[in-house]
Amino acid sequence: MSQTLDQIFAALGDPTRREILMMLIEDDMAVTDVAEPFEMSLAAISKHLQILTRAGLVAQEKRGRVKWCKLQMHAMRDAAIWMESFGQIDPVNLDDFEDFLKQQQL
Repeated sequence: MSQTLDQIFAALGDPTRREILMMLIEDDMAVTDVAEPFEMSLAAISKHLQILTRAGLVAQEKRGRVKWCKLQMHAMRDAAIWMESFGQIDPVNLDDFEDFLKQQQL
């Protein structure tokens, strides 16, 4: 579990990857759609998506010729549970967290 948490927190440490996660809250997205708002190459976005996928935060699935990305909230839950174990942090309500991320997109 320690290695998984390391990957999750490393993935969350990058603002581009956090923005990608916020985009995926709404719905699954094609990789090309994920890349659209960023001023970087498709290859660079693909590297970010690989890091998120290895951390378990995103699942990628090929549908025809298009690769789709889907948010995996269970990985966020694992990180939240780990943080709660310190007892000084209030329990994380994932519904509230999702609402917060949606409002950040506005």
